[in-house]
Amino acid sequence: KLSKYSSSTHKLHPKLKKNFYCFIQNNKNVLNIMNLNAKIKSTNKKILNDLNLIINQGELHVLMGSNGSGKSTLTKVIVGHPGYELMDGCIYYKNTKINNVEPNIRSLNGIFLCFQNPVEIQGIKNIDFLRKINNSRKKYFNETPMDPLDFYYFITEKINTVGLDISFLSRNINDGFSGGEKKRNELLQLITIDAELCIFDEIDSGLDIDSIKKLVEIIDNLKNKNVGLLVISHYKNFIDLLHPDKIHIMREGSIIETGDSTLVNKIEREGFSYNTSINENN
Repeated sequence: KLSKYSSSTHKLHPKLKKNFYCFIQNNKNVLNIMNLNAKIKSTNKKILNDLNLIINQGELHVLMGSNGSGKSTLTKVIVGHPGYELMDGCIYYKNTKINNVEPNIRSLNGIFLCFQNPVEIQGIKNIDFLRKINNSRKKYFNETPMDPLDFYYFITEKINTVGLDISFLSRNINDGFSGGEKKRNELLQLITIDAELCIFDEIDSGLDIDSIKKLVEIIDNLKNKNVGLLVISHYKNFIDLLHPDKIHIMREGSIIETGDSTLVNKIEREGFSYNTSINENN
């Protein structure tokens, strides 16, 4: 279960533990971003500016901002996208510095990004892919991989929790899936690998009300299992259903204000161009 991986560092691979930074140790921290500056490698354009963000276990944070404010860029930097370069600052995952850690190692240690538009992959069945990513993490931590039969029983229980029919396991990855089905399949991947930091980049976009309710239910379950959650969304109704612990507003690559759900009402009234002083405690 997810909760079994929810202590501070015991589920970190030894290769990652060597970066453990005792000075900022806080057993509840899942993500701690300190004074982060980053640029696009291909253009040298600076895109994140002195950004700070802390997410603890079991906390749900919502990130809002106009198009081009840096929201999606931040998520890509957190997971280690090679198209971006850190200029200054630090990213800590469970008190471990991951600035130079490869994307696949971040993933194996429990960081998961749900895409807004998941890609279709021909020729690979869903169940084979899910077993591969599950066993990859087990092998990484020297645990016994699941054989096909054990994994089948394991995944059939999981697939019911995301509202997908068992027939989706035998289909190619996202091939012919509707928008909602693709996103539920992303959630299935997430709970299959017991992710500890989950990032949702506008996963609510294009979903019908039933899919939204299922998504909220899954996110609530993750929160109750001490998973750290970062959700990017523009939609007030969805955010209201989530009952987030904190809401952050981004502008020009920085978090300019942090608050509670009343911030959403402020955005509804005034838009993202409202006047504010930068919140130094974001």
